[in-house]
Amino acid sequence: MSAVLADREFRALWFSEAVSVGGDQLTRVALAILVYQRTGSAFYAAGIYALTFLPALAGGLGLSQLADRYRRRNLMVVCALLQAAVVALMAIPHMPLWALFLLVIIVPMVQSPAMAAQNATLREIYTDDAMYMRSQDLRGITTNTTMLLGLGGGGLLVSAIGASWALIIDAGTFTIAAFLTWRNVVNRPPAGSKNDGWFDGAKWVFGDRKLRVLLTLSWLVGLAVIPEGLAAPLAKEAGAAPEAVGWLLAADPLGFILGTFAISHFVPARHRPRLIGVLATASVGFLVLFAVKPSLPAALVVLFLAGAVGAYQITVMAVFNTLVPNEIRGGAFGAARTGLRVSQGLGVALGGLVAELIGSAMTTVALAGLLGVLIAVPAGLMWGRLNDSAASAPAPAEAPTDSREAA
Repeated sequence: MSAVLADREFRALWFSEAVSVGGDQLTRVALAILVYQRTGSAFYAAGIYALTFLPALAGGLGLSQLADRYRRRNLMVVCALLQAAVVALMAIPHMPLWALFLLVIIVPMVQSPAMAAQNATLREIYTDDAMYMRSQDLRGITTNTTMLLGLGGGGLLVSAIGASWALIIDAGTFTIAAFLTWRNVVNRPPAGSKNDGWFDGAKWVFGDRKLRVLLTLSWLVGLAVIPEGLAAPLAKEAGAAPEAVGWLLAADPLGFILGTFAISHFVPARHRPRLIGVLATASVGFLVLFAVKPSLPAALVVLFLAGAVGAYQITVMAVFNTLVPNEIRGGAFGAARTGLRVSQGLGVALGGLVAELIGSAMTTVALAGLLGVLIAVPAGLMWGRLNDSAASAPAPAEAPTDSREAA
């Protein structure tokens, strides 16, 4: 993967994303601790944590279109500076709770168009499919590792330096990201036009059969994520100590990291799209094993394996970005990411409801896995047929160069 780091643009975006993700995890922990200390309410503490995720839904579906209408480098820089300013305001001591909640909503909304711009720019940087796949693998490994470290050590760091200083650190990460992006990323002209329809990207995605099938396989993560929402009752049902909750939460992302490395190292880029259906089925299929009520060590192995094959998600998004035209790639990515977030939120909520009704977290996870297999098998077969048909079809004629690209 060192080959992709040789590119100056990618290196800047990769490092910017890594420090920002680490700072974001630190902020989530800091805000939860800060609000709980000031209110003593678990509801408010959980609410402030949830607000760091939920506004991304609206931003992903709406504001992501900005990545097609404006210069992507400039958009990333402006969004990073806005996030730095908002997080710095959060660090002001004795900030009223209503203001804190409002500021928390702004940060992920601003982040949505920046992520769409970054995602589209990376495909512009790497036109070679193999190099592009490697760059996405490295991003996946780095961000998941950073999230694990941020969440795992965030509580200790916040306890040591205080919530306000933790927030100032996060503001600093956004400032670093803005500088590195401005200094190293090429300021390309807008890929789309301000006259384009606002939801053209989303319409194009949902109007294309191949992309609909691809996203169906991606959004299975809404079922695969259910064990995370049920980590505490799973640990109890396995007869484990409370600290096992952290192990259960870490097993899947650790598997994802190692699975991503293995796929990147051993599977050539041209073969990876063919494995999407198989790996998607396996990612939910492993969860069916919870039907036998595994012990804690066995449950950790199952979740690790599910996470390892779940690394197919990186290939899904790489293929998605390749299929979507550059001029609508920002809006299309926003639609895909919004669906991913909605599926995760609904999955966790419904998983909790079913577990409450039937009285068993393990049975709930097994049922989620079974439902996932019933969806994944036909979708995977359909994807295989569509992918083979596209591979055997003659190459389309070269499109005329857009005058905006030549400007």
